[in-house]
Amino acid sequence: MSDHRLPRDVLPRHYLLEIRPDLGRGTFSGSVAIDVDVIEGVSEIALNAVDLTIGSAAITDGDGKVEPTVDLDPDLERVMLRADRTIAPGHARIELAFGGLLGDRLRGFYRSTIVDGAGDSHPIATTQFESTDARRAFPCFDEPDMKATFGVSLVVPRGLLAVSNGAETSRTALDDDTDRVVFADTIPLSTYLVAFVVGPLEVTDPIHVAGTPVRVVHPPGRGHLTGFALDVAAHALAWFTQWYGIGIPGGKVDLVALPDFASGAMENLGCITFREVLLLVDPAEATQRELESVAAVLSHELAHLWFGDLVTMRWWNGIWLNEAFATFMEMKAVETYRPDWDVWTGFGAARSAALDVDALASTRPIEYPVVTPADAEGMFDLLTYEKGAGVVRMLEQYLGETTFRDGVRRYLADHLHGNTDNDDLWDALEAASGEPVRDLMHGWIFRGGHPVVTGAVHDGVLTLVQRPFRYDGVDDGTGWTVPVRIRTSSGLHKVLLPPEGPVTVPIEGDLLTLNADASGFYRSSPPIFGGIGSLSAAERASAIDDHWALVLAGEASPADFLDTVRAFSDDHDLAVWQACIRALGTIDLVAPTRHEASAADALGLLQSQVDRLGWTPLGDDDDRTRQLRGLVLSAAGTLADDEIVIAEARSRWADTRTEDPAVAAAVVSIVATHGDADTFAECRRRYLGAATAQEEQRHLRAMALFPGRAELEQLLAEILDGGIRTQDAPFLLREALHHRHHRGLVWRTITDDWADLTGRLPSNSIARMLEGVRALVDPSVDPDVDRFLDANPVPQGTLMVAQHRERRHVNMRLTERLA
Repeated sequence: MSDHRLPRDVLPRHYLLEIRPDLGRGTFSGSVAIDVDVIEGVSEIALNAVDLTIGSAAITDGDGKVEPTVDLDPDLERVMLRADRTIAPGHARIELAFGGLLGDRLRGFYRSTIVDGAGDSHPIATTQFESTDARRAFPCFDEPDMKATFGVSLVVPRGLLAVSNGAETSRTALDDDTDRVVFADTIPLSTYLVAFVVGPLEVTDPIHVAGTPVRVVHPPGRGHLTGFALDVAAHALAWFTQWYGIGIPGGKVDLVALPDFASGAMENLGCITFREVLLLVDPAEATQRELESVAAVLSHELAHLWFGDLVTMRWWNGIWLNEAFATFMEMKAVETYRPDWDVWTGFGAARSAALDVDALASTRPIEYPVVTPADAEGMFDLLTYEKGAGVVRMLEQYLGETTFRDGVRRYLADHLHGNTDNDDLWDALEAASGEPVRDLMHGWIFRGGHPVVTGAVHDGVLTLVQRPFRYDGVDDGTGWTVPVRIRTSSGLHKVLLPPEGPVTVPIEGDLLTLNADASGFYRSSPPIFGGIGSLSAAERASAIDDHWALVLAGEASPADFLDTVRAFSDDHDLAVWQACIRALGTIDLVAPTRHEASAADALGLLQSQVDRLGWTPLGDDDDRTRQLRGLVLSAAGTLADDEIVIAEARSRWADTRTEDPAVAAAVVSIVATHGDADTFAECRRRYLGAATAQEEQRHLRAMALFPGRAELEQLLAEILDGGIRTQDAPFLLREALHHRHHRGLVWRTITDDWADLTGRLPSNSIARMLEGVRALVDPSVDPDVDRFLDANPVPQGTLMVAQHRERRHVNMRLTERLA
């Protein structure tokens, strides 16, 4: 067993935890009594603890109480309790007093700040424990398979709201102007799912879903922004209860909006935490994309109540079981909530991003060895979430939706309150389907990469072959068992393509696509077999994306790709244009010196759509059409430099017309891309005065688009001075690294201030910030990008940074071909 893993000779059963935060001083103190089962006699007990001071310690077993010595090991993030006698097998209790600092890196038990309607700041204290940060808040057995129940009490200043996993059972006034708030015991949980939040927050009246109260906890004055989240939650919880066949776990659901949060959201049972922008929203002022983001993230976290909280992976190498499945289930829930959003077609963008990373030599398997806490932190990436969800979707479509659901129900029923690994799920799906699921999925989970499936038809017989698809062109002989779904003019065909060789399929009618509904996690070649008119929107978008991947791999020319895209210039679907504009944006990103030529190409493709859609929504426009209008206008103004579009955007910015949220968002990006110092100042003013988190984020991200060096320097200074929240700063720097004119300035700022940035920003955001290095394609900007990253590793994102670096070289090769 790794030095980072705890021994299994003592297992926790119940925690009685009390914590007293001091928001003014930024500290906390507490006590914990842990009921444990001693499996075999021991004189030493190891728990996890880091950044804590330990006061008194006691262990009580059947032979009485002992006071052990306490040794903290910060390197292993462990506390050792050493008794002067053997602790007997059976029941025992460990009691510890402890204290610590409320941190500022958005992990463990940390301090945040809310601003009220009068502009006054107030501190709050909240938690983020996944993956290995519960040990920063209290001594514990901080591993996912060491589940226990939790009884939490919080001693808080009188008048402050306190929430935790369980429902509040009592609130007692103490003599020092504080209240002791006691919460109901939880079901068995892994420590990373424990949560508590304290502050001057407000809470909505509960709605009830299948007898379970659901509330939104929010900053003061934001109650009017909670209705959409409650509506989504009511739908998702009812739908999940039916789909899983199990009632809502935990007894209550609180949805907590936080001003500072490193992740998007966190599925703590009964106390789910979110960034404000992903929970609080005004549907009348938000774009379809922003509303779908709220609905998707909320549904994702609620899906975890069953798949993750109730049944949990055994160790962090299996985190994909949690996250991929929740990503897949969020799509299914939102699909039933808003069928008109066509979310599986929209999923093509996420699938594309995962395929892009997975085409690198530096990709990794979905399941990957995890040893250290840094390894665990590095698992939260596109391959875990989006590739994992794409593979699950592929399996579901092959087995059939009902069969797949029946297998998942069996899996959950067999492992309630327990811990599992891949084989437990595969066994349940095999029992439900009769298919060799374990053999089929083994290669997809334990091998990185994916194939390109090639098809050729001769005399009514389709021959399929596969090879690994990589941007570097290397064929190492890897193969997968590929569930291929083929669409012809006469219907749908399914076949398993084995790793070792070709397969033949008799077909009737004309071959349309080798990837029906774009549900398979593979590329297809050729991407288009005939006319595009018979393809679904998802298939058309996938065909464009597959052709662009061939360009990046050097197997097709940019000119041929642009010719293909012109065939779609009259297409009316959002996903199709997202695929086109992703590619156009990459061309512009990697070849800024030929921007005029790129802009002309883009304008030629976009002009008919700009003319068709205009600026004003029609009465019968659905949400996706409105979003398409915003996307096309934004691209016409930023990629194509359409002077008419730019002029209209400036006019609308000046008179603050907001007749449609998607158009309003496009106006912000267009005006910023062509803005001056006065416009920058106005954009910053609108960011600071925004009425919603969505409006705030639109203007904040736009500040990185202004072309002038002085405006960029002002933004960078504000980031370095702490004027931008640390949850936002890494993503703003990532955007700034894409700057058309001053990427070198941004990169030098990051390298010059590396120690400050990496010591202050959330650790899980550093590798995400460095995604921006993909744009550093000009050796004259900084020839030492790789040398710097060699000298300054990011342990919690080693693989992710390696992927960014390799993807940068893919872009550099594309730059040479575009020259």
